[in-house]
Amino acid sequence: MKKITINDLSIEEKLRLICAYDSWQIVTFDNKLPKVKVSDGPVGLRTMVKDENNNEITLKSISYPSVSCLANTFNKELAYKMGEALANDAIERDVDILLAPGVNIKRNPLNGRNFEYFSEDPYLAGMLAKEYILGLQDNHIGACIKHFCCNNLEYNRFYQSSEVDVRTLHEIYYKPFEIALHANPYTIMCSYNRINGEYASEYKVGFDTLRNSFNYKGVIISDWDAVRNRAKSLNAGLDIEFPYSERNYKQLLEDYKNNKVDEECLNNSVNNILNLIYKCNDDKQKRKITLSFDERVKIAKELASESIVLLKNDDNILPLKENTSIALSGCYAKGKENFVVGGGSSFVRWIDKEFDLEKELKERFAHVDYERAFYVNSVANHGSNICNPLKSQNDALNNDVNIICVGTGPFYEYESGDRETIKLSVVQERAILTLASLNPNTIVIIFAGSAVDISSFKDKVKAIIYAGFCGQYGDEAIADVISGKACPNGRLSETFANHLEDIKAVNSYIDGRITCYSEGLDVGYRYFLKHQDKAMYPFGYGLSYASFKYDNLNVNVTESKIKISFVITNTSAYDAKEVIQIYASEMLSKVYRPIRELKAFDKVFIKANESKKIEMTINKEDLAYYSIGTNSMEVNPGVYKIEVCKDAFTPILTKTIKVDWLF
Repeated sequence: MKKITINDLSIEEKLRLICAYDSWQIVTFDNKLPKVKVSDGPVGLRTMVKDENNNEITLKSISYPSVSCLANTFNKELAYKMGEALANDAIERDVDILLAPGVNIKRNPLNGRNFEYFSEDPYLAGMLAKEYILGLQDNHIGACIKHFCCNNLEYNRFYQSSEVDVRTLHEIYYKPFEIALHANPYTIMCSYNRINGEYASEYKVGFDTLRNSFNYKGVIISDWDAVRNRAKSLNAGLDIEFPYSERNYKQLLEDYKNNKVDEECLNNSVNNILNLIYKCNDDKQKRKITLSFDERVKIAKELASESIVLLKNDDNILPLKENTSIALSGCYAKGKENFVVGGGSSFVRWIDKEFDLEKELKERFAHVDYERAFYVNSVANHGSNICNPLKSQNDALNNDVNIICVGTGPFYEYESGDRETIKLSVVQERAILTLASLNPNTIVIIFAGSAVDISSFKDKVKAIIYAGFCGQYGDEAIADVISGKACPNGRLSETFANHLEDIKAVNSYIDGRITCYSEGLDVGYRYFLKHQDKAMYPFGYGLSYASFKYDNLNVNVTESKIKISFVITNTSAYDAKEVIQIYASEMLSKVYRPIRELKAFDKVFIKANESKKIEMTINKEDLAYYSIGTNSMEVNPGVYKIEVCKDAFTPILTKTIKVDWLF
């Protein structure tokens, strides 16, 4: 096949090339250009094919834990593995580009799509996304980072304008993209919303930032049906529109005739697309399956296991002893209904098994009684149907421990809609309180994609496990944690507030068209550090069966880095992993700086009674803030506090240092 260059294309062909072929492919001009196929799939490959009646159907795939679960692992190695596993899935389906990952900030817990995003913290989101992308692209499958930018709600998403000041844009909402772009994703996808009045597909200020400030060389694509005016979006820097729109293409031809299309912008986009096409074609020759199906399933299980966050464990009720008798209830405990995932374009049809916590617990414990107790079948009656409550009550009375599985699911957390509350449904809260009154040894397992208000039952139960949207293999991971085969090591990647009204970002809608980001830099834990009484559990929080002692903090400043070392000792009888969190803050800054910000993290395995020296670094650019005066990132010379923390609220080791850098 002859390699096509821009000089081989007519004006009409150039204009057609930037408008995609259909929903999932780039134009090939009757196979004169190699085929490039894209697919949904942040948490599993959502491959669409045509059936015998020419209707689109979704093929079954491995359902991995959600990206929000991945963030709870705080494990960069696992992020890479997830990308690697998804790449192997894509290779089997002849997919060239995976439309993932999403790195938008979890600003508002009501956002129905939060389960597709990593965190409220831009550094954590960016670093994990970078590894996820490398896992994909090292295996020759292109990544598409999304949604650029300020896509922090789903309500009225085609019209809503996110009103954000320029400093907050750079330090919070651009930041995860900037970090992830170090992995050179093949494409980046714009969002639906407006940013300061400009549609994301026409957001020239943002696209120029990607190209000029972040040095991005890849292809900028639209979200599906996000383009309002193809000529305007092209002139702003959007390379290709998905899916193909006959109306938009005809209007583009007309606008070109009327000199409304910038010729240089058109040629730049065509060159970008051609480079992408041939990059993907080169990739095809290099692709090979490196992970068997079973190895990919193992990664899904590992992800689920390390994402589980133990929120409460009074009297060390967990792990349970083998001879414990268990009453298990709740529709989230088992079934094929995919309740332990979110809804929308990332929804995956499970490939080979149902979620069955009852089965997994029966393999580990002497006696398990299961009763569904309630079920969920729509948003309107979320959790409003009760099945045989008498049996679940009798089971709770007649067993040592009562475990109830509650949550949200794809009817409640989904694309194109937001939650109305972060509380569980009334029937679920009532079930928890009723069963806990009958058996004080009650354990609650929560399946959700974002923060949940647990204030109604937190003090009424012995233990709370946050399992997130753990995917189809999460049942085994949960059973391992309950039985003590696995030691919980997940940490919250977002703050859990006491109540919805305690979150400033929630009350920011103006007449359905504008969202004011009036909290500025104080997003997530940055806000709650000032209002700790409003937080139930802070960012970075999570319990373990193990215990750790931190000692001997040393901090050294070089010309470009801060080098940090300390010793951790596992003082328990459990071999376990520990999440390391290092925060920094500027003392007496000449500009406003948050009280404390995450600047480094890692996860380490430490055997029982073992000590390990930990060495980490903070790069000088990580201490920078965006100067409105110079329109650039700057580091103030001065005194900084470096803190090794248990979570965002709890410093363990602290040292102040003097920095003389100019940046």
